[in-house]
This record gives sequence, C-alpha cells and structure tokens, in this order.
Amino acid sequence: MLEVKTLDKPDERRDFPRGHLEAVHMTDLDFAVATFEPGWRWTESVAPLAGTDTCQMHHNGYVLQGRMRIRMDDGGEVEVGPGDVYVVSPGHDAWVVGDEQAVVYDFQGQTAREFAKK
Repeated sequence: MLEVKTLDKPDERRDFPRGHLEAVHMTDLDFAVATFEPGWRWTESVAPLAGTDTCQMHHNGYVLQGRMRIRMDDGGEVEVGPGDVYVVSPGHDAWVVGDEQAVVYDFQGQTAREFAKK
C-alpha cells in the first residue's frame, strides 16, 4: 500500500469555539492540524460537542507553535510548547497558555475522525 495526501487539501475541516481542526484521513492514520486560539479550553469549547466531562481521546502529538497545559483526570499536569512531542491518554483537559495561538499536529488512528464531533 502507498498513500500520499497533502494538508493543502485536507479531507475535512471542523470548526469549534476558539479553534479548528484540519485533517487528512488515510487507511491506518488520521493526521490532523489543530489550531487553538488564546482562551481555548477543551472543557469549554469541545466538551459540549463531545458530551463528556473531559477528553476521552488518545493523542500522539507535536507542538508546532504556542503553549498548552494538559491536566489528567488523576491530577497529573504538564505544559507543552514548540518542539515537544507528547502522548496523552483518555481522561484529560487542555487549554492554551498565554496570548499566542497553539498549533499542534495529532497523529492518531481515529482522533481526527472523532475530535470535536457532535
């Protein structure tokens, strides 16, 4: 198998309060670029769409720009910024830190198909 797609022509764009996601869907991978504006927080912007108290998606990510804070349901917390690669299990909240938009790449099997979907 050989698949190639470009982010210049994403398969999907999903808008949500204070942000959006652009994704390409491939056989074994969804790749998404998510842009979060200052003031974005998962529990305020996405929870109403997801219908859960915290994010129940698994994320494999890379921060291109900006800073985000991630808090796990068990209380663990970390801040990520440009150049950081992260893995986050289901059961977390996240928010933009500071006045710069955060741009993250998400490499995941199904995240881009389900994140911020009604």
